[in-house]
Amino acid sequence: MPADRLFKDEATEEKGERARMSSFVGAMAIADLVKTTLGPKGMDKILQSSGRGRSITVTNDGATILKSLHIDNPAAKVLVDISKVQDDEVGDGTTSVVVLCGELLREAEKLVNAKIHPMTIIAGYRMAAECALNALLKRVMDNKENSEKFKEDLMKIAMTTLSSKILSQDKEHFATLAVDAVMRLKGSTNLESIQIIKKPGGSLKDSFLDEGFILDKKIGIGQPKRIENANILVANTAMDTDKVKIYGARVRVDSMARVAQIEGAEKGKMKEKVEKIIGHGINCFINRQLIYNYPEELFADAGILAIEHADFEGIERLALVTGGEIASTFDNPESVKLGHCKLIEEIMIGEDKLIHFSGVEMGQACTIVLRGASFHVLDEAERSLHDALCVLSQTVVDSRVLLGGGWPEMVMAKEVDQLARKTPGKRSHAIEAFSRALQAIPTTIADNAGLDSAELISQLRAEHHKEESNAGIDVITGAVGDMEKLGISEAFKVKQNVLLSATEAAEMILRVDEIITCAPRKREDRM
Repeated sequence: MPADRLFKDEATEEKGERARMSSFVGAMAIADLVKTTLGPKGMDKILQSSGRGRSITVTNDGATILKSLHIDNPAAKVLVDISKVQDDEVGDGTTSVVVLCGELLREAEKLVNAKIHPMTIIAGYRMAAECALNALLKRVMDNKENSEKFKEDLMKIAMTTLSSKILSQDKEHFATLAVDAVMRLKGSTNLESIQIIKKPGGSLKDSFLDEGFILDKKIGIGQPKRIENANILVANTAMDTDKVKIYGARVRVDSMARVAQIEGAEKGKMKEKVEKIIGHGINCFINRQLIYNYPEELFADAGILAIEHADFEGIERLALVTGGEIASTFDNPESVKLGHCKLIEEIMIGEDKLIHFSGVEMGQACTIVLRGASFHVLDEAERSLHDALCVLSQTVVDSRVLLGGGWPEMVMAKEVDQLARKTPGKRSHAIEAFSRALQAIPTTIADNAGLDSAELISQLRAEHHKEESNAGIDVITGAVGDMEKLGISEAFKVKQNVLLSATEAAEMILRVDEIITCAPRKREDRM
């Protein structure tokens, strides 16, 4: 049997040089796609879905862009994955990690063409990554002991993270919101207790932080509008059994009186259920499902605030922050855990009425209300703020901080370059290539700002050859600036993740020497 008949008819394979080229080209194309979104002067992309409604998303968040693409190239999928993991892990640096990985592969392609074996390149890259990480560790700052300075660091990190996003015009306002929200968490990285509500109208500057929890619902007619010292029962149960619900079945009766009897039985059943719920000693009942008119009347007569059809995420979060649990059966009141808060009242935001819970059991709970011109602006503002919150909550745990603006990359590139000069053999070419790839990030930041990147990078390199230099790219003045004076800081964890993820992904793609595409499975004719 000839070797080329090993696979089915429609299966394809690419070997050796062709497979490697296909991987390199796919990965570099993905990197070039998101490259223009990097840095404070990065541009946005419009993503249009092909589904019904043709919804559009306007964003410059690397992970959001890549998540929305349908990609065929296997190496490109690896880059999409690392950007997604970066987003889940630390929230920021999603574009940097893809750009760095793309540059490492661009450099690797030149080395492979110069007949250097991929394994030699991988060995060089590994040495370089270790050296780069050590270079950063020598220069980190940690102000965990001094709470004033640490809060300043958090503000700088938040402002640097927001600089490249839609919120850059009001970055001080939003940095303050984000830092306040994260400080309330007291070291937890669980962002569940920070709720973000988006309300179109007003401008981004009108956004504010509210202590407590806001539920996007109205209070029903004839119900108390304000409750103090609330005992809250959060439930997910059907409250609409006052109608006969036997679909597809026939109920034959011999007179209208019988129909009334059936309805009366249904009503009695519902009344019994409501009485059981009231028996828990509550004054606020929140249900995931609908509450029909009759039970609503019963609750109103008992002076209980009943809120229906609260969205599931809303009630899960509400149960968490009020210290209650979601109940669905009410036979044993002692086994149901109620939620508590000091005050429930109705508030207005823009044109909408919402329900505000203040003095909740979980002290760290808060709500950020975002205002903005349209839903697209609000969606992008939420993504930007979420990135900042993720980075800050990670920084509270790992409080090491670095300067930003291309400074870390230049520090790493300088150390890696020195290692290349000391290393004998072909690995030194790979280490040198790693240094060049690191410099691609400040180069891209400068290019996106419309600056002369070649001139700036050479000035930056010269600055970094001085001892303990703080030089980075100041895109506002278009020159090399002192990052410490400008207050541009980044979290060490973000940079560490970018470096390690990009190196590992590049290494994985470099190891490939064959791509086999399976034939699609055909449905068998069962006729």
